[in-house]
Amino acid sequence: MIDVIVAGGGPTGLMLAGELRLHGVRVVVLERDAEPTTVVRALGMHARSIEMMDQRGLLERFLALGKQYPVGGFFAGISKPAPELDSAHAYVLGIPQPTTDRLLTEHAIDLGAEIRRGCEVVGLSQDDDGVTVELSDGTRLRSRYLVGCDGGRSAVRKLLGVGFPGEPSRVDTLLGEMELTASPETLTAVMTEVRKTQTRFGAMPLGDGTYRVVVPAEGVAEDRTVPPTLEELRQQLLAVAGTDFGVHSPRWLSRFGDATRQAERYRVGRVLLAGDAAHIHPPMGGQGLNLGVQDAFNLGWKLAAEVAGWAPEGLLDSYHTERHPVAADVLENTRVQMQLASLDPGAQAVRRLVSELMDFDEVNRHLTEKIVAIGIRYDFGAGHELLGRRLRDVGLKQGRLYERMHAGRGLLLDQTGRLSVAGWADRVDHVVDTSEELDVPAVLLRPDGHVAWVGEDQRDLIDQLPTWFGAATG
Repeated sequence: MIDVIVAGGGPTGLMLAGELRLHGVRVVVLERDAEPTTVVRALGMHARSIEMMDQRGLLERFLALGKQYPVGGFFAGISKPAPELDSAHAYVLGIPQPTTDRLLTEHAIDLGAEIRRGCEVVGLSQDDDGVTVELSDGTRLRSRYLVGCDGGRSAVRKLLGVGFPGEPSRVDTLLGEMELTASPETLTAVMTEVRKTQTRFGAMPLGDGTYRVVVPAEGVAEDRTVPPTLEELRQQLLAVAGTDFGVHSPRWLSRFGDATRQAERYRVGRVLLAGDAAHIHPPMGGQGLNLGVQDAFNLGWKLAAEVAGWAPEGLLDSYHTERHPVAADVLENTRVQMQLASLDPGAQAVRRLVSELMDFDEVNRHLTEKIVAIGIRYDFGAGHELLGRRLRDVGLKQGRLYERMHAGRGLLLDQTGRLSVAGWADRVDHVVDTSEELDVPAVLLRPDGHVAWVGEDQRDLIDQLPTWFGAATG
């Protein structure tokens, strides 16, 4: 029997497949599309996602194909200086989603994941022992668990009957990649003027003679799966900017809305939801791909523990407990950003006030951390200020912290040399080393890098290890 079927071969599903394979879980990814998409829906990664790639030894591959940009201007497009962030990767990595998909596909396959394309899930049922998945060609597959990473129109979520409350789209935006005949000078002048009031507008050069063009649509499409025409986009450019820039030869055209919805539950028995299948929101701040990949990073080791049989009670349910509030906060901040992007005089007045407040460093940092996701703290109860937070990459005498996390296991960073993880050594690495950047005796990190314990007492450590890593062996 397959251990886990992942429905959906986008960034979330591929990241999850890789995480599961690190723990030897047999994974099959089912992707509806027969070929990888060329549509560039996401353009980059924020600090926390970059950290995750570093934690798994993938970052050099991404850096080689991406471009680093300073952090700033993400919150509703309000331009402010980049704040100081508590991360070794305080930048945005510009990299188109098809490239991210390819790199994560290669990683998952290298680790032994099986990826089947042209496979659409149309039915499912579950019992106490597993899940039966029915495909559009009549094939049935059996697995111990199923994870729906199949996008905002998730078939898995619908088949489960999980509610997806929220607000429908009120505005649509057209986008695509195409060539222009307008001069760079004309383009810059028009963009500078239009973007004073319209943030959902732009034409960004991609470096190969083509541009990524974004412009508000005339109305809300009844069927967003039907792409817009070049003539529709041209007419909207004329209406918004007074020129169509001579657009021609589109590579692809698409549209997106500002619907905001979240699944009521992320788990129903042996079926779970992640990424856009669990939450959709406007693309303000570029958070969608990042949020989904971070879902997978949280879920992967927990589901692997369940498959392996050592997961403590409640560990798999903690995926919903931890990630549902995070997505709710993203939905909230994108709602705010959409309001601040409105041309309504009242919204513009609020935008000016928010801009003034962002001149305070703490406000600028707080709002930026919401976007780049390094300010997240899971509720692990009372304790040290680090508890529940991810630990940034700190330098050690013998290298870097993140270099020690490539295997996806727990990690005890012990600066005392007096502690032990005997009984959990098959799940937790014990690193005896010191860091000038860490002023606590020792920290216990979960496989996703969040701090599960801080201290120096062996008895306290033994009390905490079972909470995240199950019963001791041997």
